[in-house]
Amino acid sequence: MAAGLGRGVRLRGTVWPGGDAEPFDATVVVDAAGHVACLGPDDEAGDLPVLGGPGCWIGPGIVDAHVHLAFGAVDECLPAGLVGVRDLGAPLAAARDWRRSSAGTVVAVAGPILTAPGGYPSQSWGADGFAEFVSSPDEARRAVHELCADGVDVVKLALEPGPDGWPVPGPDVVRAVVDAAHDAGRAVVAHALTADMVCRALDGGVDELAHTPTELLPGDVVERVAAAGVAVVSTLQTFFCGGDGTGAAANAAALHAAGVELRYGTDLGNAGTVPGVDPRELDRLAAAGLGRLGALRAATEASARAPGIRGRSGRLVVGEPAALVLLSADPIAEPEAWRAPLAVLADGLLHRN
Repeated sequence: MAAGLGRGVRLRGTVWPGGDAEPFDATVVVDAAGHVACLGPDDEAGDLPVLGGPGCWIGPGIVDAHVHLAFGAVDECLPAGLVGVRDLGAPLAAARDWRRSSAGTVVAVAGPILTAPGGYPSQSWGADGFAEFVSSPDEARRAVHELCADGVDVVKLALEPGPDGWPVPGPDVVRAVVDAAHDAGRAVVAHALTADMVCRALDGGVDELAHTPTELLPGDVVERVAAAGVAVVSTLQTFFCGGDGTGAAANAAALHAAGVELRYGTDLGNAGTVPGVDPRELDRLAAAGLGRLGALRAATEASARAPGIRGRSGRLVVGEPAALVLLSADPIAEPEAWRAPLAVLADGLLHRN
């Protein structure tokens, strides 16, 4: 259970403050208000409780930019090292409850996924309130306005024909969704796994792709994604578990090489996913050309930039709120250390495992 910090806490070990900084031996002092008060040599002043020590590692907590909490549990996030998650598809009532009830973990929500009548995911896993149908630009604008009035942080749009030829929103509907969302100050995240659907998303002006596409993207489409400044959430491990990993991995490598920002996301609730930080997803990102340090950056500062996430920077900065983890080993060398964090601290709450 998470508890308050009392007078504060001192954490010792190898510290990675985020970004392109190299890890170094140091102490992080977090004050009673939950802010980083000191990051550097330990002056041992005061009598704050001490966590960690030689061999331990301290760094920013992870933000998972693509989860489905209906198939997990929000109270499992903070103990597992997740200081932020973004639910990209759920019944609206549940999404609002998660957003209000999280403690220590920022929860951003999309509510139901906008799709064509009978479209994905309404005929599969999302049959019970996970999808909202829009068949015209007017319906799209109405749906977006209502979702935003209900407090969603981001709008999710499905462009998924699937193997059975499910209907997908047409270009005019996509554009209407994007325009209405932008008018309301929200970004649009698109589920688009094929080259054609990625192009439809780009033509409509979407802000982010919810997955690395699984169909091999032609070079000109990769360049279009990069030129548009559209970021891509990884979700690579679940594709490998489902048999579509090869194409997704090749696309991730090509997108990264073209300068596209890749953000860590697991698609929790789908094949092969597990609650918490998944070191396999981090290794998939590393193998796409990011390297292990780059994968951590994708899971901290890059995923903290995902539309809807608030109050997280993915860095440890003196004077700013702390959202950090204490691990038993350096995860750059031993990614499995993420499986069992020793402690997680965020929003003035400390959870010790």
